This record gives sequence, structure tokens and C-alpha cells, in this order.
Amino acid sequence: MILFTFNIANIQADPKNGIQISDEERLKISEDNTKAILRILDIHDVKASFFVEISIAQKLQNLLKAISSKGHEIAFFNKNSSLEEIENAKKFTQELLEKQIRGIRQKDFKLPQESLKLLEFNYVSNIDNANILFPFKRLKRDTQIIEEDGLSIVPESISPYSQLPYNDFVFQMLPMDYYQSMVFETLKKDDFVLIYLNAWQFTDFSTYKFDIPFYRKLNSGKKMEDKLDALLTWINEKEMATSRMKDYIF
Repeated sequence: MILFTFNIANIQADPKNGIQISDEERLKISEDNTKAILRILDIHDVKASFFVEISIAQKLQNLLKAISSKGHEIAFFNKNSSLEEIENAKKFTQELLEKQIRGIRQKDFKLPQESLKLLEFNYVSNIDNANILFPFKRLKRDTQIIEEDGLSIVPESISPYSQLPYNDFVFQMLPMDYYQSMVFETLKKDDFVLIYLNAWQFTDFSTYKFDIPFYRKLNSGKKMEDKLDALLTWINEKEMATSRMKDYIF
């Protein structure tokens, strides 16, 4: 099973050369990028899970409705929010969509699992930082879903052969042929491959002048759309199964 997931969070990088990019503009970039992702998923009839950063969830009501109406899952991405902020966002979003929010994703700032269970989350999908040095820091790890404190803990997927994880950086940098081979070989060994990308990777950095590392600009914007389209085309041609996170876990 292939689990496609996307993180929706505003770009935090500073603009270049003293250019001002407001919070409203950053939010609009996130919306436009997510809509591009939705169009590609819709073309290939693939359902995914979208992890929305908690601090902007209430500002994206129309986008959340659009994502949910197309059959995709809405979950949360916790950057550094408090339990109270998460609880308020969860209550608001559930009332807005009339659906339960089951999943939460964390990276740098991780809250206790027992606290997340009290907020009635069902699964946690933690991710690591991805940068140009990560291949030298990361080796084998468990890729099985486990139960802890009443929660399903979903690890990042990792190729058993190349030892590369299926994170945003790897997808952006690897040639598609190699990436497809990695997915195919991983599914021979593991039950699922969890792929995650960031909405900001679909930004046209020739239009929006953010000060980000050169290697993060490679294959971004329209090239990122083309890569996602190519991967989904290949998956459908090979008749590989895809799923939302909550459906696969439960």
C-alpha cells in the first residue's frame, strides 16, 4: 500500500533583498500550492492525507472544505502549538467539516503521546528533519506500525536497500526512475510506503524570492508538479494500491 501525505504549512524563510512578503501572501502561496496538488490527485483519482499546520487551520476554512469534499483526509501538523491550541483547532475543524480528526504529525516539537490520546487522536505520524546531510545520520530503523498509549505510531518509511527515507527532500532530488524502483523494491519487503511532501515545495521560486538553499529550489514549483504527476501515472499503470492514512490504519 502507498500512503500519500502532504504537509500544509507556510514558508518560514525570509525574502531576498529586503523584499516584504506578508503572512497573508504566505498563506495564499500555501493555498495555491495545495490546489495544484489537489488537481493532480484528482486527475489520477488518488486519495491522500493532508496534515495542516495547526496555527493556520482556522484561516484555511475554504481550502479544508475543498480537500475534504474531494475525499481526502484532514489531519494536523503540530509545529509548536500547545495542547490547548491543538484542542481548540481540532474542535473547530471537526465542527467545520463534520468529520473526526484522527491523525497528528510532529517533527521538532513533540508532545507526550498520552496527552494526544486525551485529545482523541488515533494515530501519530512523526517525521524527522530532512536536509542535505541526512544520509550520513540515518540508517536502519523499524518501519512497522506499533501501538503505544492507545495510539497507533506510524514511522517514516525507509528503503531496505538504499536506506533512503521517503521524505520530501528525497522525492525532490532523486531521478524518477530511481525513485520508482525504490518504491517497487520496498513494497516487496514492507506492507506500506509512507510518502510525505510539503506544499511549499510546489512554490515557483522565480516568482516568490525566498532566501532558501539552492538545493531546495531544484525541481520545485512546476517541476515538482510534473514529478508528482509522473509518479501517480506510474502507480496507476502498475495498479498499485493507495490509501488515506486513517483508512489504512483502521
